[in-house]
Amino acid sequence: MTVTTAHPDAAADIRGRPGVGAQLIEQMGEAGGRRAPRRDVRPLGRLLPYAMRHKGHMTMAGVWLILSASASLALTASARGAIDNGFENGGAQLNLWFLLLGANALFLGFATAVRYYFVTKTGERVIADLRKGLFGRILTLDPAFYATMRTGEVLSRLTTDIALVETLLTTSVSFALRNFLTLIGGTILLFVVSPKLTGLVLLVVPILLGPIFLFGRKVRKLTVASQDRFASAVGFAGESVDAIETVQAFGREASAIDRFGKAVEDAFGVSLVRMKARALMTAMIIVVMFGGVTLVLWLGAQDVIEGRMSPGALLQFVLLSVFAAGAVGALGESWGDVQKAAGAMERIDELMRSEAAIRPPEAPTVLPEPPIGEVSMSAIQFAYPGRPDLAALKGFSLTVRPGETVALVGPSGAGKSTVFRLLLRFYDPQSGVVSVDGVDVRAADPVAVRGRFAWVSQEAPLFSGSASENIGFGREAASDDEIRGAADEAQALGFVEALPEGFDTPLGERGKSLSGGQRQRMAIARALVRDAPILLLDEATSALDAENERLVQAALDQAMQGRTTIVIAHRLATVLRADRIVVMEDGQVVQEGTHQSLMAQGGLYARLAELQFRSD
Repeated sequence: MTVTTAHPDAAADIRGRPGVGAQLIEQMGEAGGRRAPRRDVRPLGRLLPYAMRHKGHMTMAGVWLILSASASLALTASARGAIDNGFENGGAQLNLWFLLLGANALFLGFATAVRYYFVTKTGERVIADLRKGLFGRILTLDPAFYATMRTGEVLSRLTTDIALVETLLTTSVSFALRNFLTLIGGTILLFVVSPKLTGLVLLVVPILLGPIFLFGRKVRKLTVASQDRFASAVGFAGESVDAIETVQAFGREASAIDRFGKAVEDAFGVSLVRMKARALMTAMIIVVMFGGVTLVLWLGAQDVIEGRMSPGALLQFVLLSVFAAGAVGALGESWGDVQKAAGAMERIDELMRSEAAIRPPEAPTVLPEPPIGEVSMSAIQFAYPGRPDLAALKGFSLTVRPGETVALVGPSGAGKSTVFRLLLRFYDPQSGVVSVDGVDVRAADPVAVRGRFAWVSQEAPLFSGSASENIGFGREAASDDEIRGAADEAQALGFVEALPEGFDTPLGERGKSLSGGQRQRMAIARALVRDAPILLLDEATSALDAENERLVQAALDQAMQGRTTIVIAHRLATVLRADRIVVMEDGQVVQEGTHQSLMAQGGLYARLAELQFRSD
């Protein structure tokens, strides 16, 4: 699969086993002989454009961060004043100083609450924008991308990884900035209170920085590895749940549970190593930090005894030291959250930087209005990205005139569905031209090209919404009457009205509450309501019984009037009334004509017809 990215160090080609994020990143670095991007906190810079959209909230958060940090440091000055001045003259000013201390505490509580509100609101807003941006990017990536990236892997980045970034923006950032400001302000006040003791305290800082950076890098690498392994487990779980009937039918529940369990245990093993490294880092920081502070405070106590420092000053120095020491320890903890979020953002950024191979040109050609309903494929040579050596179409050519009904017939693997994928521009051919209404699809906007088609696929996928929403999915502006009319034409009105809430009845995930035939009729109704000039029907009646097939075929015959229609059918009885039948084999056109002329010619079509009609 080829992925075009905006980053100079990004991948030119991803060829690894799908669903394993770590391998994808490694292979991105290997592509074209380039080295993988160095893993650091730079991926978090991707959040800046989202954050800059909310400058007002960021400003308010910054103001109240400063005020809350200042209020917490002011407590130390109030405490010093209460000790040094409150007991003078028989404690005449003691109540005043403690009132001041209480007012300081009230303001600190208020400022902290407001700071929390604005920081959390800004973080949640950024995360909401990030979620929308990532989902928007996911939906623009073409089918070639998903040929090598499992759906569960993508969903893991949309949920688990964004949750880690959310923790950073809504909790850790506020915590870290508050402690950073406390550390800066506390250090300045420490110098004011006692430059000598403060100098001794600062000697401890270089010893603290070593464990933070040494273990922080290790924690980050282990976090990325843990996230990748968990994403692989989620991907497998998604596949198993999606195919639950197949898993149960073949009695593979135990093996699926065992496989998922091993993947989870593998992820837990990596997480355990990460937790041990982080625990050791935290222990080293606390021991060095508080051990050094204890020594410095002992020296301060000697100064009080000798009269070089007042008791209030020592109390203020103690409080400031505790605040500063606590801030350093908290910043070490926050750095671990930054590392985790950076690892998650790196995986998110991989998706955000991925570009679809199929995208609009800078100056797209406008398709003619009103639509003509003509499609043409000339000398198409095409192989799927995952199978470059196995051509799906070999010099294939086809022209369908406006209003014509053409049936594509042939054995499985002949390339019939590939024709539809190229018309819908899910892929581009390696050579040849695909045109719609006289315009090369590569020169037009893919959305405009797809707007000329109404497609009924063989799988007939539905969504978890109501019956009305599933039919209306074909055209967002469709009215209730149009939705009901499409259901009637597709012979779906009877069973839809029999549902508990009629058209408002939720169909469940992928419409699994309906039978296969009912799902297919819903898909046909969705195509009919689209009112597109060209119909693409991929075995549209394959899941219907004989009676419903007759009724739906009559509805399709009516819908095809005035429209260009291309039908893929393995059941030859559904194409007998086609204007033209194109017989395909091994990616090529081998016969073309009406049913009668093809039967007279003999060859592949006659053999297929004889086998099928004999079996019927």
